[in-house]
Amino acid sequence: MSDSLSGEEKEAKKEDGRYVKTIETLFKSKYKLGVKRIPFAREEFIGIAKDLGFENIKNLGDIVYAFRYRRDMPKYIRSTAPEGYGWALLGTGNANYEFRLAAAPRLVASKHKTEIKIPDATPEIFKQYTVGMDEQALLTKVRYNRIIDIFTGLTCYSLQNHYRTKIESIGQIEIDEIYVGISKNGAHYIMPCQAKAPNEKFGFAQVYQDLALCQQKYPHAICKPIGLQFKSQSVVAVLQIKIEEESDETFKMTVSEEKHYRLVPSSAIQDTDLTGYLADENAF
Repeated sequence: MSDSLSGEEKEAKKEDGRYVKTIETLFKSKYKLGVKRIPFAREEFIGIAKDLGFENIKNLGDIVYAFRYRRDMPKYIRSTAPEGYGWALLGTGNANYEFRLAAAPRLVASKHKTEIKIPDATPEIFKQYTVGMDEQALLTKVRYNRIIDIFTGLTCYSLQNHYRTKIESIGQIEIDEIYVGISKNGAHYIMPCQAKAPNEKFGFAQVYQDLALCQQKYPHAICKPIGLQFKSQSVVAVLQIKIEEESDETFKMTVSEEKHYRLVPSSAIQDTDLTGYLADENAF
């Protein structure tokens, strides 16, 4: 199986193994039974990588990025968390981080959710030249079809995508896209969005930093972190995610609302569909 991998893929797999060993070694050196927060500095990876013989890791900062956003924690680290909990990796300042114990540190969109049909407003030329279901394609389809407006019931505008900034308590962050919205009563909303490809998970660290951004930069707006995910080329899952602080210094991430939207030609929306949607509307 490994012989079929390209040289680049083999190198990436090797790098992944080094990342796992490096972060496990760091965690083991600091973990004590019962702790809920484990602080460390990125520079600590330098000595650990050297001791492990990994001096040629190209980017030590990518170790943090990988386990903060892309990957589950290694098996040993996961095994130390109490049942129902896991370790999230949070920024605490410039090149400083901590392992933080949290309930449900990663969430997935529901597999069995009723799909709501909406007319597909995606330009045909975009469909012609878009291949796959990557993050950028997802954000573009969401924008063209005003899915954030439909989901929230607000009038929404894309403020900025791939927004990079610095938060005093966290350090450098990046948000996939930020929307600003206004309600019928004139209240303003800020909606930081994280976009995921199929089968990816929504991470605690991302939502945590989204909330910190709102508190620091938009204190007078209502913050609603949003998760976006392709379920297929034509189905988009939208989740409103929140974080609650528990009494013992741990946190819990939950989904407060979730909808799945299927983008279809207007001819595919039948009167029976509209009757069903009207019944749901009247239920409120």
